[in-house]
Amino acid sequence: MVHYNNLLLENKGGILFITVNRPNKMNALNIETVKEINTAMQEVYDDPQVRGVILTGSGEKAFVAGADIAEIAELNEVNGRRFAERGQEVFSMIEESPKPVIAAVNGFALGGGCELAMACHIRVASENARFGQPEVNLGIIPGYGGTQRLTQLVGKGKAMELMMTGDMITAAEAKEIGLVNHVTSPEGLMDKCLEIMQKIVAKAPLAVGMIVDCVNAWYDKEENGYQTEANSFSRCCGSEDFKEGTSAFLEKRKPAFKGE
Repeated sequence: MVHYNNLLLENKGGILFITVNRPNKMNALNIETVKEINTAMQEVYDDPQVRGVILTGSGEKAFVAGADIAEIAELNEVNGRRFAERGQEVFSMIEESPKPVIAAVNGFALGGGCELAMACHIRVASENARFGQPEVNLGIIPGYGGTQRLTQLVGKGKAMELMMTGDMITAAEAKEIGLVNHVTSPEGLMDKCLEIMQKIVAKAPLAVGMIVDCVNAWYDKEENGYQTEANSFSRCCGSEDFKEGTSAFLEKRKPAFKGE
């Protein structure tokens, strides 16, 4: 069993709840926490008992309020590149996970916290959540994929504005511009995430994972998304889940998918 200093993990019926647990630091991402997220995601990939992930922050104020500024202040041109690349690698594990990952944004999601939420497949925010990429105020830019994912989610013009001004926006505005999927009351946040997750995990696991691959391929300049889709469709047609899904439909019963 892996011991985590900065994360809490709990598996409830195949749904793994990962909580960033540094409440005295507003759940800020330090290097150790990023390493632990990497380890936790590797568990998600490797454990067949895990069907999906809900990622949140501890307490009522912050999802993740940014990176650890004390660590960032020590960076230079040489180790700054590796710092960014390492964060990008870990967040890509989330983005590319074949199992659904939902961000339950329960407060401030700023800087690296906003980048962490954007790496998840779906974002649900409570009404008190706030989003922003304020790195420009420190003389730097987002380094964990924020310049790319924010642009993908909200478009070039709005992404430019948010990153160049460093402005913070409300959950309602985040939904309006497409940064989050749903906004709920603080009390209803987890219920909404579970509602969505339970719908997804009832579907064919192989197909869910291939949807992730195909959607991500749209943004990959080296990959033909249409070919990825055709290849994935073909693989689905050879799966036991496909046979089960079509048989269940024709027999007018609920399918029992096994991820095979």
